[in-house]
Amino acid sequence: MAQEHSFDIVSKIDWQEVSNSVQIALKEITNRFDFKHSRAEIIQEKDKLILIAEDGTKLRSLIEVLEQKMVKRHIPLKAVQYQKVENGPNRTVKQEVHFQVGIPIEKAREIVKLLKQQKFKAQASIQGDQVRVFSPKIDTLQEVMAFLKGQDLAIHMEFANYR
Repeated sequence: MAQEHSFDIVSKIDWQEVSNSVQIALKEITNRFDFKHSRAEIIQEKDKLILIAEDGTKLRSLIEVLEQKMVKRHIPLKAVQYQKVENGPNRTVKQEVHFQVGIPIEKAREIVKLLKQQKFKAQASIQGDQVRVFSPKIDTLQEVMAFLKGQDLAIHMEFANYR
């Protein structure tokens, strides 16, 4: 009997690394000349960040510093979702930052559909917030991975549990 090989398509965030990048960004902001005597802060909640700055320019600079620190900490920027900029208290602006955790169901369906259209000798199934791909041949799974890496699905994807 042929052995089935598989891998999972997942999206995970290391929250400890997010916390580390926030702390390093805050430390840099307190030392930067363009942020002297101005209000700029990053508030970390359970699964989101709230950025507060005096104006739009400072907010963009804050985002730039935060993104630099996230890249150094290997947090994928495709998993970062910026919300609309809102007016905050005391003439400030604020913006929420959410993170993509898990593959959204619409994108999971799109991945399964793409794999069926390409007629790979592999089956894909949606399992909660991840997609599992099965095939009797390891080479087919590697072709599927290469194909998915080449697609622009506008989401963060990682390949895990490759066996």
